[in-house]
Amino acid sequence: MRVRVHSPPEAANELIQAVTKLCDLRYGEYDSVAWISSTGEEQFRPLLNASPAQGQTGKLSKLPSVAIEFSIPNDTDLLERVVIEAILPNHPWERPVIRVSTESEVLL
Repeated sequence: MRVRVHSPPEAANELIQAVTKLCDLRYGEYDSVAWISSTGEEQFRPLLNASPAQGQTGKLSKLPSVAIEFSIPNDTDLLERVVIEAILPNHPWERPVIRVSTESEVLL
């Protein structure tokens, strides 16, 4: 499984460290394998019942953001633990953007 999480740049290393406590992010003879994008910009507008970590209800905000990607074994129980025990408690946003895809990877 490939997991992609958007976060503020300053939270990226802490998120990866939390994930590696549950899964070594191994790829062949390497561990702690993750990709962090260059800093981009993410925009959002908190709605009435939101509790944003940053920004104000009803106002469009634009903040620096990175994408973090890593692979874990195709195991839904492990995925659930990674999200619940590593990402959610260590992510500063009310609702982190998390995308999961199952794709074939070729290890040469």
